[in-house]
Amino acid sequence: MAPGSPLAVVGGRLATGLVELTDDLSVLDRSGFWAVVITFEGRATCARFSHVRPARPWPGAPWVGPPARAWRTSLDAAGFREAVRAVRHAIGDGDVYQVNLTRRLSAPAPVAAEIAALGAALAAGNPAPYSAVVRLPEADLHVASASPECFLARRGRDVQSRPIKGTAGTSRGFLGKDRAENVMIVDLVRNDLGRVCEYASVRVPALCAVEAHPGLYHLVSTVAGRLRRSVGWPELVAATFPPGSVTGAPKLAALDHIAKLEPVPRGPYCGAVGWVDADTGEGELNVAIRTFWIEGGELHLGTGGGITWDSTPEGEWAETELKARRLLAVVSS
Repeated sequence: MAPGSPLAVVGGRLATGLVELTDDLSVLDRSGFWAVVITFEGRATCARFSHVRPARPWPGAPWVGPPARAWRTSLDAAGFREAVRAVRHAIGDGDVYQVNLTRRLSAPAPVAAEIAALGAALAAGNPAPYSAVVRLPEADLHVASASPECFLARRGRDVQSRPIKGTAGTSRGFLGKDRAENVMIVDLVRNDLGRVCEYASVRVPALCAVEAHPGLYHLVSTVAGRLRRSVGWPELVAATFPPGSVTGAPKLAALDHIAKLEPVPRGPYCGAVGWVDADTGEGELNVAIRTFWIEGGELHLGTGGGITWDSTPEGEWAETELKARRLLAVVSS
């Protein structure tokens, strides 16, 4: 495997030997093993690889990241708190029930930064069930995700989503607003899946389960359904993307507020990263939170949270700091 050659580490597998690169999601229903990246703005990259084997430890030089002091934020504390107030004002006016508000952290990328080495550092320092690394120099795409959240898992016609809403530093630290956030998004995901699933097949096997993750705890629900026979990956993604847990409710109104309040595009952050095996009809896409990417000579990370009527500007800022703290400690020198 040549240095800098295309690769993906997804679903516990190492994929090499790039065969095809496209933005057409319909290829995911044909044949082959694909790595998939969809930006929050909806730009899809599908990469088919010829060689797939179990993932192995990173054989290259270890990751050496930017100094901790080099990171800057797209919204400072004052700007973020003002945006929280704006969302609460919109909720009070009846425009929305919840908006996921985020900010981007950026630092100069180290010389010859290697995204696979960053992925290995995250796997060691912040392991996650839906982690992924995608390196596609041809598409100028370099993404390393330590996501704890499943956007879509498909096995034939069976599909499920596991939205995360609610974050706390301890298992007993959740507030009333955390459960309210989660239930709102579960309703949204049920409606999204209902657009492409068989009638009465959508169900909620788990609601607001407490899960431990490195440095924090989350409330996680599971929404499942059975796809109609006419539905493939393009229809499934069109009905459910962007993930409800990183938009808000109602989704379209929340997206309007995100566009007004966030000063930079999210890019891969809050999109989806994962894999599809078209030969077996299986696949998993994460919600690309806890996700780094290299673009324009800089290393980026997003952090955010759901804003409801019960949110406070200070509390929401603190939540973004909590979510970013461990990740920055892992990747910064």
